[in-house]
Amino acid sequence: MNFSVGLGRDDAEKRLEQNGVSRRDFMKFCATVAAAMGMGPAFAPKVAQALTAKRRPSVVWLHNAECTGCTEAALRTIKPFIDSLILDTISLDYQETIMAAAGEAAEEALHHAVESPDGFYLVVEGGLPTIEAGNWGMVSGKPMLETTKKLAPKAKGVICIGTCSCYGGIQKAKPNPSQAVSVTEATGIKTINIAGCPPNPINFVGAVVHVLEKGIPELDANGRPKIFFGELVHDNCERLKHFENSEFAPSFDSEEAKKGYCLYELGCKGPVTYNNCPKVLFNQVNWPVKAGHPCIGCSEPDFWDTMTPFYEQG
Repeated sequence: MNFSVGLGRDDAEKRLEQNGVSRRDFMKFCATVAAAMGMGPAFAPKVAQALTAKRRPSVVWLHNAECTGCTEAALRTIKPFIDSLILDTISLDYQETIMAAAGEAAEEALHHAVESPDGFYLVVEGGLPTIEAGNWGMVSGKPMLETTKKLAPKAKGVICIGTCSCYGGIQKAKPNPSQAVSVTEATGIKTINIAGCPPNPINFVGAVVHVLEKGIPELDANGRPKIFFGELVHDNCERLKHFENSEFAPSFDSEEAKKGYCLYELGCKGPVTYNNCPKVLFNQVNWPVKAGHPCIGCSEPDFWDTMTPFYEQG
């Protein structure tokens, strides 16, 4: 279903206001996205333009082997709510979690989206079981593997949201009974990987904006946009001074922990994890280490195997 056919930028902003999203809040959100992209405040209008342009490419969002946490994280973003942006300014033609259609109607919506002469972008959430021709993971009577391999080559670009689609995720963790793999491994197509479990929705929106305004962003060796994943979590952590002074919390209920000491000895993987969590907070409010929990390295490939046990330093 295309919720925004025929909407101009002014119409989109009016509908946002009708749903309680003021232009001020919308522009603040655009400024946050611009900052996450490493751009100055002057780029915020460009973000707004990308999100409210009269003609936007169709977006098809597939759910594969995952927990839907990436979608849920996106829907819970505030000021403005991502669902307001999706329903009122972004052309989202297929997304199983939030679309009203079901069954044959949903399949018809998918068919129309992928056959559009204007093309479409593919967003994939979840890894892909490959055992027994992918029959361990089915949607609408077809293997997730089959659908993804069919649609990915047709798309104008493929964005993976979450570590499961980027790298296989927990499904791929040992012993990997379903022989799950990432989208790239399954299709051979280079994807834009917005890694994390879940990723910050700002990084996802920023990637979409970059694609619309500037094309595919520069990617690191793991397919992640360098504008979001170009620095170590450790280097921007507010507890870095304690690390440098060898001030570590020995336990979560210690006085040192209450004072905000470094969580390295409690298993923090920030020194080996690339992400912008300390700079781009979830809901502009918080992130795990600020809340008192060690980084578990969730934006790194195969972190379920390489970063565990989570509360011990390897």
